[in-house]
Amino acid sequence: MKLLMITGLGSAIDLASEKKGAFYYTLEEFSKYWDRIDIISPKIKNRRSGVLNIFENVYVHISPWPLILHPIWFIKKGMEIYKEQKFDLMTVHEFPPFYNGIGARLLWSKIRVPYILEILHIPGYPKAANLKEIVYKIFFKIFIRFDAQRAKAIRVMNKNQAPEFLKKCGIPESKLNYIPAIYLDLETFRPRNLNKQYDLIFIGRLEKNKGIDLFLETVSRLNCRAIIVGQGSLTGEIKLKIERMKLDINLYGWAKDKTEIAELINQSKLLVMTSFNEGGPRVVFEAIACGVPALATPVGLMLDFGSFITIVDWNPADIAKKAKDLLSDKNAYDNISIKGLSAIKEFDKKEAIKNYADKLKMLI
Repeated sequence: MKLLMITGLGSAIDLASEKKGAFYYTLEEFSKYWDRIDIISPKIKNRRSGVLNIFENVYVHISPWPLILHPIWFIKKGMEIYKEQKFDLMTVHEFPPFYNGIGARLLWSKIRVPYILEILHIPGYPKAANLKEIVYKIFFKIFIRFDAQRAKAIRVMNKNQAPEFLKKCGIPESKLNYIPAIYLDLETFRPRNLNKQYDLIFIGRLEKNKGIDLFLETVSRLNCRAIIVGQGSLTGEIKLKIERMKLDINLYGWAKDKTEIAELINQSKLLVMTSFNEGGPRVVFEAIACGVPALATPVGLMLDFGSFITIVDWNPADIAKKAKDLLSDKNAYDNISIKGLSAIKEFDKKEAIKNYADKLKMLI
């Protein structure tokens, strides 16, 4: 069977760079279940357009056109690939401004190949980080029902938060398919006997919706040692705040690969995830797989697994109190660590990706 994947810019940059991030490692296993995978990508800054071949049977088609014209190029390239390959299914990573969904619907009208929308993240929900996310959430509510009309199914990656939102938008429950996008390499993400250099660790892009200011305030209240792994548009601003607040934080930048991430997690006592909205996120489960308890805001999958994830408010006082309680109570710390290690097995990379591939094939 052959698959066409329509992805966003972030995933495309992952494949076109040397970082080898989450999407790259997912495809490494996922590609084994398909005869061929073609991926249509938006234009990537400072990267030549054309075809990038990875894992022998995966072909990334990078657009030469600006983003505003992407739906047109999408249809043109999709038609070309279909004539050559006759793919059986399309997966469409959908998010505002909805150019992927628009393109998929128009392409479907020409070739009638079934497609599924993959809604992995709803900007602004359950909480908006800025005005842009408020606007995106409004547009999501208005547009998603039309967007989903021709889709064979909609993939969601958590059991409650996204389905509740989509059903309120008028999406039939029968179209919703829970297929989590957490694929853990449990050989890499595992407990290791490393010295704990940091009390708290934050991993993620340094952007408004990640709630990084909440993390800084938490570190200030606890007067502890911490590390921030990641970069983004707020990197310079965060560096200045760390200096001004005189915080003991290692602003590490990006880790080069998953092995380095696993080592940094194992050198930390607690992971703190302060996002305003997420689909997962994966990093919480990576920490748990390393035996490191996680504190997380009530986003995405977090509420589905509250038995081994400590849920916190978007409030540094609450985060600091719950972090202090865990750090000072060895029995509670060990119990939640053991419980998490036992539960995390359902996200083993090979089994989770096989489940994803099997459920997609059932839709063909």
